[in-house]
This record gives sequence, structure tokens and C-alpha cells, in this order.
Amino acid sequence: MPADQKAVRPKAHGRGNPARDRSDAALETLFLPFSEGRLQWPAGGAMFLRARDGWPMHQQPLPGLFCEQTFKPEADALTQAGFAVNVDGAPKTYELVLILPPRQRDEARALMARAVAMTKPGGRIIACQSNDEGARSGEADLAQLTGDVESMSKNKCRVFWTASLARLNFSLLTHWQSLDEPRPIADGRFMSRPGIFAWDRIDVASALLAEHLPATLTGRAADLGGGFGYLSAELLTRCPGITALDVYEAENRALELARVNLKSFEARTAIDYRWHDVAAGLPDTYDVIVTNPPFHAQRGIDRPDIGRRFIAVAADSLRPGGKLWLVANRHLPYETVLSESFDRVHTVVQQHGYKIIEAVRAQSVSKKATAKAGKSAR
Repeated sequence: MPADQKAVRPKAHGRGNPARDRSDAALETLFLPFSEGRLQWPAGGAMFLRARDGWPMHQQPLPGLFCEQTFKPEADALTQAGFAVNVDGAPKTYELVLILPPRQRDEARALMARAVAMTKPGGRIIACQSNDEGARSGEADLAQLTGDVESMSKNKCRVFWTASLARLNFSLLTHWQSLDEPRPIADGRFMSRPGIFAWDRIDVASALLAEHLPATLTGRAADLGGGFGYLSAELLTRCPGITALDVYEAENRALELARVNLKSFEARTAIDYRWHDVAAGLPDTYDVIVTNPPFHAQRGIDRPDIGRRFIAVAADSLRPGGKLWLVANRHLPYETVLSESFDRVHTVVQQHGYKIIEAVRAQSVSKKATAKAGKSAR
């Protein structure tokens, strides 16, 4: 987006729009002080860190609002609703900074410190967390950083905000600003950071999948939900026949780390890093796809449908004879979509509560697919 583009007023949502209908208690509670008249929207505009779309964003005008979001599905939803998202050249400081702090405390504290740095003198910060994601701790942290805060509770959430930022704890501010910095893990093999999936360790499920990847995998590959790059690194290490790799990751904070962690492989393999929502489908086709698909939404809600969608997208994106290598929790109900989408499905191993599955796409259109297509056409 051009640097001189101004924040725009969001589009009105029509009936039945998913963004308007979606329940988001923290987002609703965040705007409660404004809807009840306890706070006024600033004339000079605001920044919303970790912004999400939803009906509370459309109940009143929000002039001058800029949004920042590193998770691709949420960023896309905000853009489609007409908000100014991740704008290059956006103002550096604001009269108001809104935040939805994440569950991980170091990441949340770093976000609060960043909000302080983005707030003009005399401005304020307002934040909201659900009670089961550390709302009381979040309120205490913001007070420790900025002085006294006010708060309200509703919807099993707590919204809390600062007065004028006149009592900053500068030594704490400096420390918290460093809490989100990338740091080495796994004896220095990878760089990671708080808040991303399995950020401080090698995920057991991904390690199990890597252990069983056959060295004979060849051709163009994709890693769906690649995180900080562990599975991609293992694939390239164990399978020398992989000639190109596309790393798909919806969380840009993780994708930035994958660029660092896979840099040494780029001399022999073409690697493309794609900030992308896999559920929206893939733009290219592959010989090999590996994935440890997520089965929780950003706010901790169980979503096995996300994993099923990853499998369906993988099937659509594999060339004839292409192979999917998948790891999942043993209890997750993926067998139906696997059998419907692939010609051959084989459970390689079940261990440590996980299952490793190899699924192979047919070399040609199967009778099952032909019958299904014919039924759809009628």
C-alpha cells in the first residue's frame, strides 16, 4: 500500500457476513469503553496492534484507524472489510494504541512495550484479554509498565487502559522490548521467538514425521504451515532429490524466521517463502507436500476442520502420483477426507499419540472421482 494512503473507513457488512457474525468476546469487550462513553475516539487517529475484524469494528466510525496484523487470514479479513492494514509509511506514533495481547506472556509484554513506543505524549493504550488467557496478569503487566490503569469486565474478558503515559518504567520498557527478539534453540540449529508454534523446542510430532520421511522423495515440494522452518530443513536434509520448495505459513513472524533458518539450503535448492492462508488454496502444483497441520484457531479453539481443509488443499495441489506426508494427533478425524481425496492412504506409524500418514494421489482420474464429478454435474 502506498505510503501516502490514508486510513480508510471500513465497509459496512451485509447480513450473513462471516466477519460480522463471528463471535469474538475480546474484540467486543475492547470497544466497550467507547460504546459506553467512558472513552472518546481520538481525533488524530489510532493504531490497532494484532487487529481483528468483527462486528465491534463496525458499530461506530473509527476515523484515522490503522491496523497491524501478522496472521494472514485475519489480515485478509481486515483488508476485505476496508481497513488500512500493514501500511508502509504509516505514522510512527498515535494518540491511541489498541492491542489484543496474545496468550504467551513474553510476546504480550513485548507488544505492550511496543505500544508504549508508538503512543504520543498524553496518549493512551487500551488492551483486552479473555480471563482464561491471562487478563489479570495482562492488566498487572500494563500497570507495572505505565502506572495505574482503569478496567472493566464483561464477556469473561477484561479491558484495561492507561491514563496519560507520565509514569513510565523505562528500565522495564527496555527489557520488555527485547523479549520478542529471535533467539537460538535446538543447540543453535534454529532461530525462534516467543509466541509462534512450539517456539522454544522441536515439536515432537514434526520430529516424528521428519524421522519417517523417505530419502526417495523427489521433485518440487511444499511445506504447508511451515512455522520457523524445521520440517522444511529436515525434508531438504533427508531428501536430496527435492529440487524446489515453497514454504507456506500464515504467521509472518514465523515465516521471517524460516527465511533465516533455511538460508543455507538456498545455494542448492530454490526456496520460495509465501505468507499465505493454506485454507484459501494453493497457486501451484507439487510432487511432494509435507505438513503438520494446525488444529486450533488463533484463539485456542479446537478446529479439526482446519486440518481437513489442509488435506483437501494438498490433494488438489498434488500432481498425478504426488505424495502427501502428514502427521496428526491420533484422535483427529482425518481418515474420511483422506480416503475421499487420495487413491492410496497408508498409516506409516502410530507413536507418542501421533500418526504418520502417506497419501498418494492417483496417476490418473479414478472411477471414484469420475463418478463424483458426474454426480456434481447433475
